[in-house]
Amino acid sequence: MPKLAASVSWMFQEAVLLDRFQAAADAGFRAVEIQAPYSESPAALAARAREAGLSVALINTPVALAAVPGEQCEFRRGIDAALEYASALQCGQIHCLAGRTDQPDAEATFIDNLRWAADRAAQQDARIMLEPLNTTDNPGYFLTGSAQTRRIIERVGRENLRMQYDCYHMQIMEGNLADTIAAHIDLIGHVQISGVPGRHEPDGRQEINYSCVLSMIDELGFDGWVGCEYRPRNGTLAGLGWARAWGIGKGPADDE
Repeated sequence: MPKLAASVSWMFQEAVLLDRFQAAADAGFRAVEIQAPYSESPAALAARAREAGLSVALINTPVALAAVPGEQCEFRRGIDAALEYASALQCGQIHCLAGRTDQPDAEATFIDNLRWAADRAAQQDARIMLEPLNTTDNPGYFLTGSAQTRRIIERVGRENLRMQYDCYHMQIMEGNLADTIAAHIDLIGHVQISGVPGRHEPDGRQEINYSCVLSMIDELGFDGWVGCEYRPRNGTLAGLGWARAWGIGKGPADDE
């Protein structure tokens, strides 16, 4: 069965960030992603996650500069900040944002920075994650495809560097999700889901058949977290009907 993690940066917007942990737990989630944790202290976030009985599956770096030439110092400060938060949250995965650039030495810069970041992360048993994004929502972003991501991971040559496969972005950029996921499952460490178009609930009102996709990754032996990184249409709890097949969706709204 897929292990679903709620993004408390995107979902449960009805509450302030620190209160979203308990809301996610009450809805049946056992893990969360926090793409943007930096508005709160690591200690405060860790306390709320612990009180709610939640694992933290993923955080993002605070800067999107990994492939941008000339920004090495700021990139390294961002990695150090992310590692501090990851340590406090007992989070083993950090999404390292490539950033926007079309400079000819961007890939070489990216590879050098990733080797440094992966070596730093290995010191606390953490993984660095690479997520290709779509160019409609993120014009000029450097990392945009699964094959490109695989090539860079192989060139970097670090065991703790993995692919973060976001079905929303890759449906827009590539389609053919089933074959593409199967081709890269050996490098995929984290999956994310949301509806296309609109980035709303991954339900029957959008074009991806997530029952098929989630069943397939189970069959492929994927045992990582599946992050629910979407924008609820009309409130988080009201939109969780799609997830009840996987044990998610119980909340105050069900008791009324």
